Amino acid sequence: MKSSFYTTIAGASIVALLLPGCSAFRMSTEDVSPDNLEHYRADYDASDMRKITSSVVNKILVSPFLSQQTSPPVMTIAGVENRTREYVDTKNLTDRMRTSLLQSGKVQFVNTARRADLLKEQGYQAANADPNTMATIGQQMGAKYMLTGSLTQMSQQTGKQARISKQRLNYYKLTIEITDLTSNLIVWTTEEEFARNESIPLIGW
Repeated sequence: MKSSFYTTIAGASIVALLLPGCSAFRMSTEDVSPDNLEHYRADYDASDMRKITSSVVNKILVSPFLSQQTSPPVMTIAGVENRTREYVDTKNLTDRMRTSLLQSGKVQFVNTARRADLLKEQGYQAANADPNTMATIGQQMGAKYMLTGSLTQMSQQTGKQARISKQRLNYYKLTIEITDLTSNLIVWTTEEEFARNESIPLIGW
């Protein structure tokens, strides 16, 4: 009888302890400001993308290259080469730079990514649109400069020794170049670099 009584008490105690913590097992969501993103790993993440693109844009806007232009230069983006060991959406990176530069009013970009669609639309208008409203063929602006770059990574980690955690360090460097398409000369370049250390417990959950 006592055994049954104590079993009942123990079961009730466990239930009482678990009930307040049931919320820990429920799915939940919350809005997070993109300006306050946390780093969960040492890998490149959205916070890094926002930080380095903003820095590159700010450097371009105050650069001698841009201040010497008599009108907003017309550029095209060839892309950023991903030379890391990770999957990186480098178009997301260049899209953010392009948006910020366009919004500054100091740089123009030709839409090379949609060039096939533009030609298709021009062809349709030439065959079907009112001549007074159709886009004039042969009047597209050519880019004077090309923006390119590369994202590189170097990593190192602690060796196999008796320890309670493993350390992993990632170093990244973003290089951005602007090339004159007429002369093929690099007229401006910059680098952004950052490193992050990660401590990985060997025992955990």
